[in-house]
Formats: sequence, structure tokens, C-alpha cells
Amino acid sequence: MKLQSFLFALAAVAAGPAAAEDFASDWALASKAEARLIAGPSGEAAVEVRLAPGAITYWRNPGDSGAPPTFDFAGSQNLARAEPAFPAPKRIVEADGSEAFGYDGAVVFPIAVAAVDPDRPLALKLKLNYAVCEKLCLPAKAELALTLPRTGPSPYAGLVAAADAEVPRPSALAALGGSREAAGSGAWRVCIKDEPGPPRDLFVEAPTGWWFETRPEAPADGRACFALSLQQKPDGARLPVDVRATLTGGAGPREFPLALAAS
Repeated sequence: MKLQSFLFALAAVAAGPAAAEDFASDWALASKAEARLIAGPSGEAAVEVRLAPGAITYWRNPGDSGAPPTFDFAGSQNLARAEPAFPAPKRIVEADGSEAFGYDGAVVFPIAVAAVDPDRPLALKLKLNYAVCEKLCLPAKAELALTLPRTGPSPYAGLVAAADAEVPRPSALAALGGSREAAGSGAWRVCIKDEPGPPRDLFVEAPTGWWFETRPEAPADGRACFALSLQQKPDGARLPVDVRATLTGGAGPREFPLALAAS
């Protein structure tokens, strides 16, 4: 009876919920930063990056300088897909006066994952490359591994959900009550219906070789307005060009396609 009781207890422990440490990898330390993999709700993981006071890291469009993070899941087992998402950035003035688009303090990048075989464990292996800037910009690397637990709720589910809420949702300029008008050669004015919440900001991602500057303007008629100006284009290229615009603030971040045509 004692042996049977012991075996029953052992089986119960094996089948029980995973401990909190099973839902996160070890921290990978870098200069002024650290990173780890965490498990979120079913079908989600995330990369959590913590930054030292005064240090920043970058969005997928880093701004005037810097480098976006890259995610390499080669070597993962039973992984069908892993799709990182980027929370909305903010403008950060760096020590040299340049303007970065990115994050300070901490950032969580949600990752939508799917297994090849849902009945087998999903083991993630990630090579993360990112940049960390304070007075100097330094490359940072992290090699992370985490087998996603198959039982029990993740203690990091709330953290991942909060990061998900900061990922811009697809929309359209018209659906946001917005308009775009030419404001001279290589210049445009984009206005969007304002709404309660943090101040609006607008970021533009253009095809390779193109660069547009965006600047907030004074609100007008209950709308948040932005000045866009063409700063660089490939040799021989002409307008129009299609860009991806990311709107922050208000009731939550949104992204939408934007066609910039010659005036």
C-alpha cells in the first residue's frame, strides 16, 4: 500500500500544473539590458526585454539611427510558425539630438506560435539580435530556449495580453475619420479624428530607399494633424508611393495604408 500511495502521489505531481519558472527561460544578460522568453496564453509566447535606466531599444523602424530587433527561431522543435508582433513605439530624443522610434524601461514582443503536432511539446529556440543605446549604441544578442508548458495557466498571461493591446490593429484612414491632402512639393498633411486618451502621434514606414519625416501639428477642428515631408527617395524613383502609417495614442494604436502622391 505504501508503494502504491507513493506511485499515485508521484503521478499526481507529474500531471499537475507547471511551476512558474517553467513558463519562462533564464534571463540572457547584455550590456544595459536583459531578455527572456515567456509563455503566454495558449498559442502565444513573448520576448520580454528589460532595459537599464536611460537605455533604449528600437521598433521595426528605428528612426534616425539604430537597428530593429531580429528573431531567428531556427532549431526550434515541432514549430509550424512563430510570428513576432511589435507594440507601438514612441519618439525618443537621443543624446546626439537624433530621434529614435522605440522603447525605454521594458518592452514585451508578443509571438503567435503554432505547433506542427499539437499533441507533442513545442520547444522554442530563439536567437534574438537587438540594439541597446544609452550614450553609445551597442549590439545585444540573446540565445533563449523554452519548452511551452501544456498544462496550467501561465503566470505571464496578463503581461502578454497587455503587450498585445499595444500592438497596432489594422484599420483604414477613412475608418479613423481621417484625410490626407497635399501641402506642397513632397509634403502632405494628414488629419485624423481625435479621441480621448494619450496624445496622438504618427509614424511612417516606407519602402527601401524612401524616408519620410512626420511631425505633429496643433490640433484643428477636433482632429489630430501631422505634417509629412519627403526626405529621401531612391535615384530615379517617382511618386506615388505606398507607405504603412502607425497611429498611436487615443483609444489605442492603429495602422493603415497611406498612398502619398505628387501634389
